[in-house]
Amino acid sequence: MYLAHFGLDEPPFRITPHTEFFFAGAKRGATLEALIYAITHDEGITKVTGEVGSGKTMLCRVLIERMPERVKVIYLANPSLSRDEILHVLAADLGVEADSDRTTIMLRALQERLIELYGEGDRVVVLIDEAHAMPLETLEEIRLLSNLESNRHKLLQIVLFGQPELNEHLALPNMRQLRERITHSFVLEPLIRSDIEQYVEFRMRAAGYRGPSVFDAAALKLLASASEGLTRRINILADKSLLSAFASDTHAVSATHMRAAIRDSGYRGKVWAWRPWAIAAAGLGVGIAIGLAGRHVFQTPEAAEASAPSTATVAAPAEEPEAAPPVPEPPVIEGAPTAGPLARERYAATQAWLRDAPADSYTIQLMTVADSPALESFLQDAAAKTGPQALHVYRLKLRGELLYGVAYGLYPSTEESLVAITGLPSVLKARGPYLRSIASLRQDSAR
Repeated sequence: MYLAHFGLDEPPFRITPHTEFFFAGAKRGATLEALIYAITHDEGITKVTGEVGSGKTMLCRVLIERMPERVKVIYLANPSLSRDEILHVLAADLGVEADSDRTTIMLRALQERLIELYGEGDRVVVLIDEAHAMPLETLEEIRLLSNLESNRHKLLQIVLFGQPELNEHLALPNMRQLRERITHSFVLEPLIRSDIEQYVEFRMRAAGYRGPSVFDAAALKLLASASEGLTRRINILADKSLLSAFASDTHAVSATHMRAAIRDSGYRGKVWAWRPWAIAAAGLGVGIAIGLAGRHVFQTPEAAEASAPSTATVAAPAEEPEAAPPVPEPPVIEGAPTAGPLARERYAATQAWLRDAPADSYTIQLMTVADSPALESFLQDAAAKTGPQALHVYRLKLRGELLYGVAYGLYPSTEESLVAITGLPSVLKARGPYLRSIASLRQDSAR
């Protein structure tokens, strides 16, 4: 309803998972990279927990899309499966003939099929959503499935997504064996105030908005309080406040519009309290309905055209620059990657860039990867689209492992960097780019 009013191509705050709107800030992007690494390196069972509406399902859907080509994904969205049913579901997805109801025979057949797939170079991962709602006996079956292995490798990777209640279940004495097999645990924390500002801006830009920031500081403060940092609540409140601003015939979301959205949604947050002026409020539903009626009845076509939002000109990377010339062999620098000449050259150049860049500026992190041909290949593809000079390669440690990060560009503000993300070529968006401050990048590189 308000899309044309704000110059949007699509709704920016839908609550259904839409992977193109995945926000990689607030460590979501880093968690995604870590999950991909764990799955592709035989790490066994991994656990991801977060409160209701913290973005677990979105992360799961993006993970499915980002899986390497030779990884077969089995997604279980029904947590109420019995221990026998989960075996039959896995057998069906893997093409195993389920001609027996005996658990031992089914496990043996699954193991033989997994060994066959492993020999062909394929990996299998099972993603279990809403794992906190699983019967305890089914969780125990997960432990048995994690035992499926060859002489040297795990044959089945398992990722559990659940609410904090999953931790309570795993803490039970009879769950000790399963708990000990969990090699990595990640927590999706609620967004803090600065994350919420970036999140809202990112979603608006991803939906096609090109004007100045719509949400003012007072509205964002109320949003942070009432949502408690949960992305589903942020989406609901932001959507309702946009509708309220549309009904008021304004292109700025103020505290007044956000209060109306909060009243209509019933969210109060940790510091919300009724004010005297709220007693006479009729609620967002009635207020917006009246406002919309007034707009449709009284607004002339000329007025509608005059109220259209202005479009800001946004600098974006060149779409099709000429291919980068061959990179000469750079001098050997301590800590430089061995992946290839472009990786070494950009690593050497980044040392000076990282030292001289303003600490309060920002860059866009494109990926993290081990010192491997994948690093050089990504840089070559990216350089062909943007030229190599804006690509930065630095070293970091993630859970004790030495990795290399690839970043793009330098921006003086979060707003400009978020706008730049939306204009990146597809090759630079492939791994889920997200905002990084130069200060935090220096800390990572210095470790």
